[in-house]
Amino acid sequence: MKSLSEIDTVSKRSSRAAGYSWGIAEEVGKNVRLLEFFSLPGIKNLNSFLNNKKNIKLENLSLITEDNKTNNSQYCPVIAGVNFLDQIKSLENLSEINFKNIAYPILFLPFVSRASEIVGKRILLKLDEKEFVMNFNNCIYSNFSKQEIVKTAERVSIKIIKNEDSFTETEWKELYKLSEETFVEENESLKNSGAGAGLTDND
Repeated sequence: MKSLSEIDTVSKRSSRAAGYSWGIAEEVGKNVRLLEFFSLPGIKNLNSFLNNKKNIKLENLSLITEDNKTNNSQYCPVIAGVNFLDQIKSLENLSEINFKNIAYPILFLPFVSRASEIVGKRILLKLDEKEFVMNFNNCIYSNFSKQEIVKTAERVSIKIIKNEDSFTETEWKELYKLSEETFVEENESLKNSGAGAGLTDND
């Protein structure tokens, strides 16, 4: 089994050989490592993408808006991802961000996962019928579990989820009240036997 370090290094070097700058290639290495860590097909998709890159009419998306459309080409997942990550602070208040036609969208996914950590919010990513919930770059929940190559996504949407409790205020108060049963009223005996008791401050 290949180590994550090997995956990172080979992904980085192959991306540089395919024409990306060293800086961009380093991002790809981190991302494929992340995909494989989350049991998603990073190597499969990167290998296919780099070997077919010259045959795909790719468009580099620089400035990301609410609606990003390309009709006669496909967005490069790497360049779109890098710019999404760079611009996430200005994008996080948008209700939804949409893209049309991203090539090899699995390679775009880890940029979104890393963005979730930056903004401190969960992010819902939809690649056509495939859904992914990014949890602060710590884990990914998804209905996609196949180790397969995804060559394109015609419809990609991103929603940044507002941080909210998953429980009601009543449930919280009930649980807090139960926790109060562990509280012990302080008395002189506890004061004398507590941490630091009997120590003299000579300062």
